[in-house]
Amino acid sequence: MDNTRVYRMTFASVYPLLVKKAEKKGRTKEEVDTVICWLTGYNQQSLQQQLDDKVDYKTFFDNAPQLHPNAVKITGVICGHRIEEIEDPLMQKIRYLDKLVDELAKGRAIEKILRK
Repeated sequence: MDNTRVYRMTFASVYPLLVKKAEKKGRTKEEVDTVICWLTGYNQQSLQQQLDDKVDYKTFFDNAPQLHPNAVKITGVICGHRIEEIEDPLMQKIRYLDKLVDELAKGRAIEKILRK
C-alpha cells in the first residue's frame, strides 16, 4: 500500500482534528498534547515548533526526540488494521498516535493511555 500521501500531510493540518475528536468527548487539548508528547518525546515548546513549521507527518516522527519505549504496548485495531501487525514503521507510529487519541476520546484514564 502506498502511504506517500499520508506521509506528506502536514501534522499541523491533522492536529486540530485530533484535538476536535477529543474535545467532542469532553477531553482537552492539553490531554491531547500530553499523549503526543508522551509518544514522541517532544515537550510542549518543541511540539508547538513542529506545528508552526508545518512539518509533514514523516518529518514530525523523524524529528521526534524518542519514541516512548512503552509504545510497543499500544495494541488493538485502528482503521481496520491491527497496530502490532503494521509492517511500515512510520505508519505504525501514526496509528499509535491515532489509537492514543481514540482511547482519550473514549474516556480512558490518562494513566492507562500512557501505559503506566
